[in-house]
Amino acid sequence: YPARIQLVAAMNPCRCGMAGEPGYRCLRGDRCRTDYQARISGPLLDRIDLRIEVPPVSASDLIRPDRAEKSAAVALRVARARTIQRERFERLGATPATTNAHCSPSVIEEIAMPDASGLSLLRDASEKLGFSARAYHRVLKVARTLADLEASETVGRIHLAEAISYRMSSERMAQAA
Repeated sequence: YPARIQLVAAMNPCRCGMAGEPGYRCLRGDRCRTDYQARISGPLLDRIDLRIEVPPVSASDLIRPDRAEKSAAVALRVARARTIQRERFERLGATPATTNAHCSPSVIEEIAMPDASGLSLLRDASEKLGFSARAYHRVLKVARTLADLEASETVGRIHLAEAISYRMSSERMAQAA
């Protein structure tokens, strides 16, 4: 302790791996998905900042021309965002933190304070989704990072909405709507 790791993990949506697959209906239904995903404890899940559901890839997706942002362009944006963060922490004297991920809750509250609209969204989401203090601060860290990737001085409602969406499964998104 303290440990610095970067966890990248993947899992099927359910035990049979077919939940959400077009043209397939799991014999266990929604329970298959719910039971399978419940195997990950709440406290562990609370420590995972970005959770993204990836839909099945169809043949037409594979054939279609790739219009995604190129890796080199993404790498350049990430390098710029890291420079922005390092310089910000040096200005604040908040070292040894060099990235948003490693700064304290008090520092992230200072550097990621959203406007009134964003604050309202964050408050509502925190109450409706039952965010822990850890989840609240991690949402701020992700939102600040998203703003840094756009070289935005401020954390806007759009950054918070995206950060909040990364903490939610599709079922929870539907419940929150």
